[in-house]
Amino acid sequence: MQKLEHVKKNGLVWLAADLQDKKCGAAPSFPQTPPLIGVLEGTGIGVEIIDSALQVLKAAGQVLNVKFEIRHGGLIGEDAIAAHGQWLPEETTEFCADIFSLGGAILSGPGGGRYVYDLRRRFDLFCKFVPVRPWPELARAGKIAPRFLQGVDLLIVRDNISGVYQGCWGERVTDKGRVAEHSFSYSEAEVHRIARVAARAAASRRGGLHVIVKEGGVPTVTALWRDVVGAVAKQDGLDARAINIDLAAYELIQNPARFDVIVAPNLFGDIIADLGGVLLSSRGVTFSGNFDPRGRAVYQTNHGCARDLAGTDTANPVGQLFSLTMMLRESFGLEEAAALIENSVARVWRAGWRTADLAEPGCQTVGTKAMTAKIIEQILRPAERPSPHEARFVAG
Repeated sequence: MQKLEHVKKNGLVWLAADLQDKKCGAAPSFPQTPPLIGVLEGTGIGVEIIDSALQVLKAAGQVLNVKFEIRHGGLIGEDAIAAHGQWLPEETTEFCADIFSLGGAILSGPGGGRYVYDLRRRFDLFCKFVPVRPWPELARAGKIAPRFLQGVDLLIVRDNISGVYQGCWGERVTDKGRVAEHSFSYSEAEVHRIARVAARAAASRRGGLHVIVKEGGVPTVTALWRDVVGAVAKQDGLDARAINIDLAAYELIQNPARFDVIVAPNLFGDIIADLGGVLLSSRGVTFSGNFDPRGRAVYQTNHGCARDLAGTDTANPVGQLFSLTMMLRESFGLEEAAALIENSVARVWRAGWRTADLAEPGCQTVGTKAMTAKIIEQILRPAERPSPHEARFVAG
């Protein structure tokens, strides 16, 4: 297993953990027992891509002689609403709490609706990390010319539990018709703790930090974020640059290599993360980790349930696989296992195999099951086992 020193330098769990807060306890450490993974399959394509991830995990564990304890939780999202009338039923909440109490992490499929917002609020998963580093194997599969992707390596640090998505809303009827209302807020303390995480990440990387705002549109929220992030960054010897969301969206496509670490309120961070999918050639390969102040985490894709693809064997499983490798690396310190899976995916891509979302001339399009099988085939080839030094998705 990886040493704690590696996590102190590069780990996202370490970055998210508020080590100055005594109630958070000791620094994150890796469990000595078999890694415990709680699985929430989700809805839509969730069942298929989670199954793919678990098959790949089994193959990697077989090769590296690592055993995992897998526990399956209950319904989430749209299926939970249909069965229980709640996006996040109490039994699913209890399942997640049990996994966390035993030192495990959650691998979640897409749920839909309010599921992720309720989960994040319930467990104070205040910090979302979205790594964006394009794969050279996919350079010609996307819509952006490969030369514009050179040197792109950025990390989005998004607030999860305040702002628009965690506000209050309602509807009332007047003599002029329906009125929809929504209110939200940010406190200085809320902005401060996500700013600390982002500044710590930037200091461990290339030292660049942008904070996403909208000067005229939300002036008081902008002032708070700009001031707090700027002050926190100064403590680490950094210069935080404020950039409006519309310009940031433009620059992320036009000049993505200018960015290192981006910190943003939840709505702006959501937009930026989806644009990051364009840089990666497909939302189907996007992923993220959601962390509480003690480093407890839920890992997920950054795409939705895609109900139109459910049962068609066409979904791209790689985003879910990469959420799994992020878990292996960040929550369990299993660098070699993460690298084995990631580099096996890369070899499949280099061999010209693609799911439909990444189809390009000269490549063969296959379905979810066949793509999974080809990745497993690469994992099980001992002669091509990758070095853990090829790891990609770390903070530094």
